[in-house]
Formats: sequence, C-alpha cells, structure tokens
Amino acid sequence: MKLKLKLGLIGNAIAKSRAPAFHIFLGKLHGIEVTYELFDPKTTTNRGFIDQLNYLCDNGYNGCNVTYPFKQIAMQSVQSYEASSQLVGATNTIKFSTERCAINTDYSGFIRAIKSKLDTVDLGSSLILGAGGVGCAVAFGLASLSRGTCHIFDTSAIKASELVDALRKNGSDALVVQQSELKTVSHKVEGILNCSPIGHYQSPGMPICSEYIGNQKWAFDAVYTPLDTEFLQTCRNANVRTISGFELFFYQGLDAFEFWTEQKANEQTVKEAFIHESGLDATLI
Repeated sequence: MKLKLKLGLIGNAIAKSRAPAFHIFLGKLHGIEVTYELFDPKTTTNRGFIDQLNYLCDNGYNGCNVTYPFKQIAMQSVQSYEASSQLVGATNTIKFSTERCAINTDYSGFIRAIKSKLDTVDLGSSLILGAGGVGCAVAFGLASLSRGTCHIFDTSAIKASELVDALRKNGSDALVVQQSELKTVSHKVEGILNCSPIGHYQSPGMPICSEYIGNQKWAFDAVYTPLDTEFLQTCRNANVRTISGFELFFYQGLDAFEFWTEQKANEQTVKEAFIHESGLDATLI
C-alpha cells in the first residue's frame, strides 16, 4: 500500500508559498502520496495559532510547517522537541504521532545552505537584520560555523537583546545594534543577512539602506518569494557574493521531509530536478 502523508503550513502571508509544490514533488520522487495545505489564521495571537494546530491534529494530519509569525509561539504547543528547537527557542516543523514533536529545520537547513555555497569562505563577523523565529535560527546556525562577532538588529530592541543574551549564554560573541549604528556596523562586517520580512512580496523594499551595502564579502536573504529580492539585487550590483532564500527553503524543506518520513533523500538529485520542474532561474540560486 502506498504511504500517504497529510501535511500543512501555518503562517501569515503564505498564499505564494512553494512549500506545497516542493513536498508533493518530494513525495512523488519517493513513492509517497503527499497532500500539503496552507492555513493562515489571520491573527498573530497564541489562541489563533493553537486553535489552528489543534485542528490539524484532530483531522488526521501527520505534521506541519510553521512560519512567520508563529515559530516561537509554536514551542508552547508541543510535548517534546529535538535539540535544534531547544537551542533556538522556536520551531518551524512539527510531527504529530503519539505526541507533538518539534525540530528546527531553519537551523539545520541554514547550516546546510551555507556549507553548500560558502564552505571555503571565512564567514567572519556578521550583521543579522531581524531577531524573530528565522533570525534566531540563522544566528545560532551561523554561530556554529563562525567565531566572528554576530551583530543583531531588530526594530524591537527587546527581541534583539533577548537573542544576543541567548547567543552569549551559548558561548557566542554577540552584540545588539541600534538603528544609529547600522551604517558603521554594516561597513565593518564580512556578512550581512536579512532575516526580516522586508523584501517579501507583501512587504517589499529594503531591510537596510542600500548605501550601507558594498563592503561585505557575502550576503544572505531568508526571503524567497520573490526569489530575487531588491536586497539581493543591490548586493550583487555591489559585487557582494549572494545566497538566495531558495537555499534555506530547499534545505529546511528537505530536512523536514526526512523528519516526517524517516527517509533519506538524495540532495543533489532532488535539487536539480525541482529547479528544472519549477522553471526557476538557476542563475539566481
């Protein structure tokens, strides 16, 4: 009998997510019948998210992904979690079995993405724009790859401070960046990473002044809809090496699929096939 997998994604502004296509595609490659639906609670409250998660649990879903702005709230709704979620304090992937188990494939996926693109590069110090769920995962992932100072900026000073404190407790060198310090800090770091929603099709624009880009060696954007953001275009025009949000999308999705199915996927085969089937511009990935 063909294995079936019923999945969903809970988050706001997810109408253009490529996650359904990707997981259905992964299912076809591995002989699994996958359904994947989108659920937008239209609210950022704990109650709205918990009600949605309970609905999935009560209606035969095997698991779900969680995206903005629920990744941290989701940790309050599971019975167990793997080390990645505990480290980051957020989850983007939950499996429903005898209990709800959480992992953080943003963390593992970011590490895989960076290694696939910058394995020979000294990552050095960095400036991370955004201290939400994905910003936390990326910060801890980066800290595992580089000893350079991690500078954190968020429009919420509280969020930035909390992330810096968590990184320091884990033995990493981290500093809060104020708005007035962005120009100075951006000019001295090796890497600049957008982990804010700015650049998404529903919140277009630049997460930082374009004049602050150019001195860095590399840049990463967590946004992947659109694939080629204004931030990435600005970085490329300034001869900064770029890593698109597709890389994080791909590797976190692959890790989630393996978590749900307990099957190992062939990374390179899957990546090439999905890019081809989706008609994506490989030069932007």
